[in-house]
Amino acid sequence: MSNWWVYGFPEEEGLRFKLADALKKIVAVLIILWIFKGPLRLESYTEYIVWSAIGLIFAYELLSVGKWVGVTVSGVIFALAKAFFWVSVLLFVGRWIGLPESLSGEKAFLTAGTAFAYSVVLAIAGLLIGSGPFGRLGSKRWFTVEKKAYSFSGADFGGVKLSGSGKAYPVKVGRKIVGWVIDGELEVEAETPLGRVRKLLSSPVVVWTSRKLGGAKEKADPAFVERVQTMLDPDRLYRNRERAKVVDLGIIKVYEGDGFQYVKLPFIEVIETPHGERVKVGPIHVHEGKPVAPEEMVTIRELGNGFQLTKTGDRLAIETEEYSIEVVGSSVTYRSGEDTLRLSRDYVSLKSGELSITVGKKRAKLRIDDTVISASEGKVRIRAGGRDYTIESGEACQLVIRKAKEIIEEQSAELIEGFSVNRAKLNARVKELIDELMAYLG
Repeated sequence: MSNWWVYGFPEEEGLRFKLADALKKIVAVLIILWIFKGPLRLESYTEYIVWSAIGLIFAYELLSVGKWVGVTVSGVIFALAKAFFWVSVLLFVGRWIGLPESLSGEKAFLTAGTAFAYSVVLAIAGLLIGSGPFGRLGSKRWFTVEKKAYSFSGADFGGVKLSGSGKAYPVKVGRKIVGWVIDGELEVEAETPLGRVRKLLSSPVVVWTSRKLGGAKEKADPAFVERVQTMLDPDRLYRNRERAKVVDLGIIKVYEGDGFQYVKLPFIEVIETPHGERVKVGPIHVHEGKPVAPEEMVTIRELGNGFQLTKTGDRLAIETEEYSIEVVGSSVTYRSGEDTLRLSRDYVSLKSGELSITVGKKRAKLRIDDTVISASEGKVRIRAGGRDYTIESGEACQLVIRKAKEIIEEQSAELIEGFSVNRAKLNARVKELIDELMAYLG
């Protein structure tokens, strides 16, 4: 998914975009002339009016390419898809207004259905090209940190709290505010199944959100604005962007998690969940199943360090230089180096290199070096020291499940505190478990 987004942004006030806006107004005038062609005695000019409107629709969409995310190959294709869609709407409605012969009847050069089909095909082509290794055609693109400061006294994003005080500076793409840079003493707090995660944040901190975070106007610090402007370079923020699971740049948002993918740009939105998929390209919606779109994706990131917290619906992702946490409802995944801990209501697991422990509702399996212990359906199987043992006992099976949970709980506490798996303690606990199981063999 990381190929979906391209870095940098243009300003909106270029001559090309002003010309595009002018063409849109001319199209509106032509449509009015078409509607009132009778009273204005313009029936003989209907074909010229309609074809002019169609041509200007294409010109407007193509001139508008790159207004938000720069000129790209996929952006041009999406512009053509949008143009064909609006032409299909124009021709569909035009049946009641009066279409020229070249746009109606069996010998029509272009019909509403054909135009709509073209729009769908081009939208799909744009999606495929957008996910491939195509580079941008080129444009200058950037964020703008306003030289205006407002008071900041904290924010609550539902399960994630940002407390402290300082000054908030708006971050814009063109004329749209896409986030805030905060200068002050801040602390972020989030609730997870592993407990409450707190982190003192070092200024400056960027908050990518559409919400208004600033209060009363304050005196701005031009030196701070200049320094932050250079720190907001996307290539600096996401050096390993090809491997990034969560990327937030205000109007470009990418989130990849277990069974969940979310991509949002100004002109496209893609959601893939276990409940279904949805693709939105401009006014075109294609969906399968019932995917639930997040109401808002908000990211809090230290610009000077590697900490980043992202909330998307009931999902929470925390990334630091030492570890990462992803929360989905009551399930959590913790990763640090080669250590991975997963906790949910019915399943827990711990993996570290060749070591793995998993526990389900009525089963458990431990694999440590050359020792394997599995328990399910009232039966325990042991492989240790080159020998195999089988114990048919519900009590022994429950013993393995209980001990495996205890081992994971002990090790997870060490992981969350920043330590790696304690092999010595783990081996001692496994040896203790084997000794208890051998008692069932007599």
